[in-house]
Amino acid sequence: MDIRVIHDGAHDGPTNMARDEALLERVGAGAAPPTLRLYQWDSPTISLGYFQEYADYEMLDPPAGNLPVVRRQTGGGAILHDRELTYCLVLPARHDMIRHGATRLYEIAHDALIACLSDAGVHARRSGQTDGSTPTRGPFFCFARRHCLDVLAGDDKLAGSAQRRTRRAVLQHGSIMFERRFEQQPTAAIRRMLPMSVDDFARHWVIALGDVTGMRFEIGAWAGAELALAAELTAKYTGDEWTRKR
Repeated sequence: MDIRVIHDGAHDGPTNMARDEALLERVGAGAAPPTLRLYQWDSPTISLGYFQEYADYEMLDPPAGNLPVVRRQTGGGAILHDRELTYCLVLPARHDMIRHGATRLYEIAHDALIACLSDAGVHARRSGQTDGSTPTRGPFFCFARRHCLDVLAGDDKLAGSAQRRTRRAVLQHGSIMFERRFEQQPTAAIRRMLPMSVDDFARHWVIALGDVTGMRFEIGAWAGAELALAAELTAKYTGDEWTRKR
């Protein structure tokens, strides 16, 4: 199966989360093709992992503690989204890319990123070690955690990913930080390593994903039904019931 690629621009937190959930539902129902959505954030925003406590966000010092907050479908630590490339890869549960297990998606996404960085002269690697963090235990921010498949340059974590799995589909989220404007972002920024725009990097990474998987990643567009569902779901991500559920 080809993978549809949607370059989706920048949106607020609730819109981004609603569009990702809409993809999970539509791909899982067989009503949308396997999709890679690439997007950004129109203002700095904290996203909580699915299992994280809202009270931990309330304890953050400014400026992070004053930023808008949303809760993701995926687990892991919180992310301070700012000047970055965020991806959402959604596949039906029986897709060839995950026939040996959904964990393979982490390897695919991160190995393509490592190859892309290598082509640009940046030496990156898999972490190779896990620090024992769990969905409910560990540093608050994702980029302060370490998983064996995370992408590192030196000791700096450049990218990490998390998943939501249903019986019908798998959604994988990940963030690649380009500029670090907040001291509370415990990560390096790729732009200090290579002079490349986010859009240019996204195009190179999609090519690398095709090379790693042997599959065709084709530029596509939203279907009207997908955007309609996302619009309905936006209220969920702006409301307290979901955001403060833990």
